[in-house]
Amino acid sequence: MAGLEGIEVTGPLGERYEEILTPEALGLLAALQREFGGRRKELLQARAERQRKLSEGGTLDFLPETAGVRNDDTWRVAAPAPGLADRRVEITGPTDRKMTINALNSGAKVWLADFEDANTPLWTNMIEGQLNLRDALDRTIDFTDPKSGKSYALKDDSELATIVVRPRGWHMEEKHLLVDGEPMSGSLFDFGLYFFHSARRQLAKGKGPYFYLPKMESHLEARLWNDAFNLAQDILEIPRGTIRATVLIETIPAAFEMEEILYELRDHSAGLNAGRWDYLFSVIKKFRDRGAEFVLPERNAITMTAPFMRAYTELLVRTCHKRGAHAIGGMAAFIPSRRDEEVNKVALEKVRADKTRESGDGFDGSWVAHPDLVPICREVFDGVLGDRPNQLDRLREDVKVSAADLLNVAATPGDITEAGLRNNIDVALRYLATWLDGAGAVAIHNLMEDAATAEISRSQVWQWIYNGIELKDGPKVTKELVERILEEELANIRAELGDAFNEPRYNQAVTLFKEVTLADEYSEFLTTPAYERMP
Repeated sequence: MAGLEGIEVTGPLGERYEEILTPEALGLLAALQREFGGRRKELLQARAERQRKLSEGGTLDFLPETAGVRNDDTWRVAAPAPGLADRRVEITGPTDRKMTINALNSGAKVWLADFEDANTPLWTNMIEGQLNLRDALDRTIDFTDPKSGKSYALKDDSELATIVVRPRGWHMEEKHLLVDGEPMSGSLFDFGLYFFHSARRQLAKGKGPYFYLPKMESHLEARLWNDAFNLAQDILEIPRGTIRATVLIETIPAAFEMEEILYELRDHSAGLNAGRWDYLFSVIKKFRDRGAEFVLPERNAITMTAPFMRAYTELLVRTCHKRGAHAIGGMAAFIPSRRDEEVNKVALEKVRADKTRESGDGFDGSWVAHPDLVPICREVFDGVLGDRPNQLDRLREDVKVSAADLLNVAATPGDITEAGLRNNIDVALRYLATWLDGAGAVAIHNLMEDAATAEISRSQVWQWIYNGIELKDGPKVTKELVERILEEELANIRAELGDAFNEPRYNQAVTLFKEVTLADEYSEFLTTPAYERMP
């Protein structure tokens, strides 16, 4: 597909794709890419430079050059936008047709419509997801499950969750749209298409175009988003400040720049979210080659009560409420089982305890991954909020967090065992095979796994090899040990799945897993080489 000068769509055109890839929409995308593509690359290079300094022994701290922003107590972010004042329970998930209907009907206050970690960036997923969102706003969406014959339809508009779209992070590209011969930013692609087609539709419903912004590492990346918002609003002649964005604080550098991030987005800000799984991934990634001081225990042993995680979440609430912004808690990933009530009982108690801690700390709401968890999260936050929409009045002035507190990884209790190593390999293999097959949110062992948890799994294995970690109940973690366990876990998966085992996909998954865990050089993101393997 061609026609607009300098713009080339290389992806196949499926049914109704022309409704999304209109000349006018492509014109907006090209304007965004031409204006901001160069700055995006510079900021990604700044990430690499920061990583080089950390690997050479540097550290992270609150920025002296932005102390004026932190010390100025007068500024606040914009007041909550319509549909975002009460966010006591939010549900996350990809934008396929069934999930779109179920999430909107779930009883949650907000649906994070995910083009990022719970999604595989197949061309069909990216365009059909945009169609599904537009159809939902037009109330022309329905779905009949071909296996069960069950039909799904939207409830009344007054009962539906507010849509908040999560585009891809700044590091991702959309290879199926070339602007002046180069792949477009995946972030600007996802944002631009939704804004073009759905901003006015949302405004007509009394809400607005709202976004969740992932993977940021600095306030300058937030400034880039703010500038992109302003340009898009100006081009479509929509007033500046109409867009609202919640930033996921899911990298450890961003934890040191929370106030500055809110400041850069203050006219468009809807708060911050504690993206805890990606945060753990970031801690491992940034300090991967710094020795035992920054080696975390196995994934399932790390809880939110670890000192460095408590420091991060409490600082987030304190920062948000100081500036009049919402603080949203992390995701409960448990998937209820219809076969094992004992598993349910134990897991639901953990979910309740997690949400009770968050609501007690001052969070204004929290995430769940499954509709069956919405009532628990709502019940816990109802108990704290009552009829109030949030607890922005809880300023948490008692919280005092230092740079050393945020970096106190060494105080995290827990072990590294052979079972933990095996679990990381098993989860990564299963997830990668499914991701390469087109699904980014995967139910594994009663947990909803997404790219963040797969990133933790493979990054821990790389770090344990690099730092020569000895298992509590076994030998030192080496490439040879990992390769042996990899073959054993693959055999276990093959035996468990039987005829459902997808040999070509698992072969791809094994190759990719080895590439990102056994190579001497660490891959910044698992999804980058995985995306290269996609059509």
